[in-house]
Amino acid sequence: MKKIKQVLPGIAFCFAVMLLGGVIADIIGQVITRLQGLENASSPISGIFLAVILGLLIRNIFGLPLIFKDGVIFSIHFMLKFGIVLLGIRLSFLDVLKLGSWGLPIILASVLTGLFVTLWITKWLHQSQRLGVLTAVGTSICGVTAIVGTSPGIKANDEEIAYAIANVTLFGIIAMFFYPYLAFYIFQNDPIKAGLFLGTAIHETAQVAGAALIYDQVYNMAQVIDIATITKLTRNSLLVVIVPIMSYYYLNIVADRTGANDKNLYNWYKLIPLFVLGFLSLAIIRTIGDAGVTSQGLAFGALNPDAWQTLWRSLSTLGSKYMLGIAMAGIGLATNIGVFKGLGLKPFYIGMVAAISVTIISLIMVHLLGGFIKF
Repeated sequence: MKKIKQVLPGIAFCFAVMLLGGVIADIIGQVITRLQGLENASSPISGIFLAVILGLLIRNIFGLPLIFKDGVIFSIHFMLKFGIVLLGIRLSFLDVLKLGSWGLPIILASVLTGLFVTLWITKWLHQSQRLGVLTAVGTSICGVTAIVGTSPGIKANDEEIAYAIANVTLFGIIAMFFYPYLAFYIFQNDPIKAGLFLGTAIHETAQVAGAALIYDQVYNMAQVIDIATITKLTRNSLLVVIVPIMSYYYLNIVADRTGANDKNLYNWYKLIPLFVLGFLSLAIIRTIGDAGVTSQGLAFGALNPDAWQTLWRSLSTLGSKYMLGIAMAGIGLATNIGVFKGLGLKPFYIGMVAAISVTIISLIMVHLLGGFIKF
């Protein structure tokens, strides 16, 4: 009960910021469309975009009162993942498997590029190899989660962890704001290619979700959310393989040369992102329910087609519109730009080169292979 009371003010604050962002986006959008002579056109401004901007402005101009801190953190960590889990109900499990498997070459090319380019530029700039490993996994796999999962195995210090997290935060947020428009411009409103690009080129799961939501709100293409989510979760699942490999690389190759080897790896199964399993579970439930409607006229022997459709659509709306929206506002409120002050430039060069290289490879691979994927 005490925990609920601690998080409620922050959740309510994130919700209010999300709503305010939507209202301001509608007002600005109406002004823009009227100036263009358009009537009843969708707003070119995303409410999610403005919610994050509002959160950033509030946090960095006025600060975040302590009463809201627990709820903001809860929104980012729990509500984000719960929202992604609920997105699974929108999809057939077979669609998830199909897109995940056919998109794997694109994902692997982007991940491997991020790993090798980051390690190379780190060595070229004579920076800490531990920093290079952390930035590599953060850029290539899933941002802060990969950094936190890798840091104990390579004995990274607090400064190296802070640099790596700052990198994925800075360049990930820039990508979240800019890439939806880039994807539309390059891929001509192709939802599959746009979703594949957003899911492979942006660092954090939250940032991918935010970019996909912005794309949907501006261009009215909800399918991009599904494609980007499946792509990112497939990429996240590589955490189980890549993090131990990168730890092994540091401990057995880099650390051996410096005499700092301390083989202290951890259980691989602790790296499995549980919200990925939750997403897949709801996709399975959706598949079983649809099969029941098709064969017997009832989902799970109890729900008629209308009731079943109302249920899964309600869960989908709860996840995509509210849970993820609150989490996006939380990201803005939790981002303190002041942490970037005083940090040296060379580590940010590493992050910038890594982000740009992954983006370029993602664009190339999506252009070459995206047309073969049907969803």
